[in-house]
Amino acid sequence: MVEIGEKVGLFPKEKVAKVKNSQNSLLIGLPVETAAQEKRVVLTPDAVALLVNNGQQVLVETNAGKESKFSDKEYSDAGAKVVYSAKEAFDAEVIIKVEPPTEEEINYMRSGSCLISALQLGKQSADYIHALNKKRITAVSYENLEDKVGGMPVVRAMSEIAGSTVMLIAAEYLSSVNNGKGLIMGGVTGVPPTQVVIVGAGTVAEYAARTALGLGASIKVFDNHIYKLRRIKHLLGQQVFTSTIDNYTLGNAIKEADVVIGALRAEKGKNKVVVSEEMVAAMMEGSVIIDVSIDQGGCIETSEMTSHDTPTFVKHGVIHYCVPNIASRVSRTASCALSNIFTPILLHMADLGGAEEMIFNYKWFMKGVYTYRGSLTNAYLARKFSMTHKELLLLLAARY
Repeated sequence: MVEIGEKVGLFPKEKVAKVKNSQNSLLIGLPVETAAQEKRVVLTPDAVALLVNNGQQVLVETNAGKESKFSDKEYSDAGAKVVYSAKEAFDAEVIIKVEPPTEEEINYMRSGSCLISALQLGKQSADYIHALNKKRITAVSYENLEDKVGGMPVVRAMSEIAGSTVMLIAAEYLSSVNNGKGLIMGGVTGVPPTQVVIVGAGTVAEYAARTALGLGASIKVFDNHIYKLRRIKHLLGQQVFTSTIDNYTLGNAIKEADVVIGALRAEKGKNKVVVSEEMVAAMMEGSVIIDVSIDQGGCIETSEMTSHDTPTFVKHGVIHYCVPNIASRVSRTASCALSNIFTPILLHMADLGGAEEMIFNYKWFMKGVYTYRGSLTNAYLARKFSMTHKELLLLLAARY
């Protein structure tokens, strides 16, 4: 009898129950990215499903995941409510997006809500800060977010992606079809390997070096921090050429290089230019330069910001690729990486009862806050825009 019942489907089947806690439910908005060239989305449908199954509500603007090949149906099936205007998507307790919102988008936001996005300091003005403060927005910059061990998870994830991608871009532009040198990235038996110079020894450099070595190229890494050079040799697990930055050694290396990767991270503001125009002019025609640090000003004198639509220009016969948003080139991978970082943060936030409690309980999250309930709380921004600021710790102390 039991066998017959199972065959004809008379008995109910088990279904995974949702884990809900209505008292700590957040309303999360995921709007479409309107900035040019931005193809990433912060939450994937799988992440939305996890949030919804833990009692959260998610508003997804239609086509928010289109450029990363995530459909509205996938978000709807995951439990999100798909909305058809930016105004609806921004009407949430927590707005999470890649690019900072425009002033028009800030006007759509609820007073007192929380914004988690990039800050992109170089593009901002005092008007942007005033617009946030007028709506009493608590704004969190994900570039400045730290994890529990003091790392910067978003910066590292995007740097890993950029580093892995730049060598594939270099291989593309070295080919004869793109008027490059006509070289394979790496080498074959009896032919000397491609020469790659990497300026910088951080995360971008590490992953660029891994990819270059995997393809069979010969690499030279330059940085002025000995500990970074020592660390990259340890992480790569082999004895690669490393050197501090001096004009003679760097100039000779660049002259012989087929590919130069600019991967210096800015310290205290704009990047320092370490590769001169004279060095670039000495390179062989058809060589490739990729300045990954262009969004911070660049570290190569001949660099000029380009876009995904027109990614390269030629100067002194050398192909320059200076797109600031390399991670957006592989938007689905980048979206998954962002989603892995922010989903646990949103779940923590919900468990604590909101963004404010998150700030008070986690100093690593507090590091990203730059406006709080109508006040600028970042001293560097205050100096840059000649504005007054309040120390967040004092605001926290006043709360009790």
